[in-house]
Amino acid sequence: MPRIDVVFFRDDDGTVPVLNWLQNLKQREKRVYAKCLARIAVLEEEGHELRRPLSDYLRDGIHELRIRFGTVNYHILYFLSGQTAAILAHGLMKEDRVPDKDIELAVSRRAKFVSDPEGHGYEQE
Repeated sequence: MPRIDVVFFRDDDGTVPVLNWLQNLKQREKRVYAKCLARIAVLEEEGHELRRPLSDYLRDGIHELRIRFGTVNYHILYFLSGQTAAILAHGLMKEDRVPDKDIELAVSRRAKFVSDPEGHGYEQE
């Protein structure tokens, strides 16, 4: 399977929530930040083939990248559309489950992205 393009979700106000979260993480937890970037790189390489324990399907077209550091589970939510993976939301929690409200937010962001990929997509240069 060929590589996929990773595109970050851009909100209506122009912010890119996951990149903001990653920048904050970089300042607080450099090793976790590096693990998150490595997991995103694996998503680019493996795309539709990525499975547990690195990734899992949640529901409604939403998947999660799973990053564990110590006792903390980090989850980066995304969806696949052809050869594109849109990184939608993130979560930091000690539980193993992603809360429903975070999945609902990702579903809402997915709908916005699908309706206007150029307006709601952000690719790092």
